Amino acid sequence: MHKNKSRGAAVIAGIDHFVLTVRSVDDTCAFYQRVLGFERLDEPDRPTALLFGTQKINVHEVGHTFEPKAKAATPGAGDFCLIATRPLVEICASLAANGVVIEVGPVERVGARGAMMSVYFRDPDGNLVEVSEYRS
Repeated sequence: MHKNKSRGAAVIAGIDHFVLTVRSVDDTCAFYQRVLGFERLDEPDRPTALLFGTQKINVHEVGHTFEPKAKAATPGAGDFCLIATRPLVEICASLAANGVVIEVGPVERVGARGAMMSVYFRDPDGNLVEVSEYRS
């Protein structure tokens, strides 16, 4: 496990969800469903969500956002890392099969839990998506 001696006792256990502001909810959901196998959830009076593992991404469409929201909610401003449940080689194959260009990788990185291998690509809004596999 990656240790940083300057850290205090964390009061946060993990991430439940984050929000992406997008040009098109349908295009964004179709991309994440097709490329990464996320599940779309639509509920009345709630943001559309993309479910994966025990987390989700809430998807707000420009002009149809929910309150409260980020001060400058803008499509393409996202930059995040997701941990794969399958070998990175399978993720790369899925990206290639779906015409998604890998911008960087596979490359070695250091994540919250230590050494990992990562690939970087962009979603339809230009958000930078990093998908990683921790080294055993």
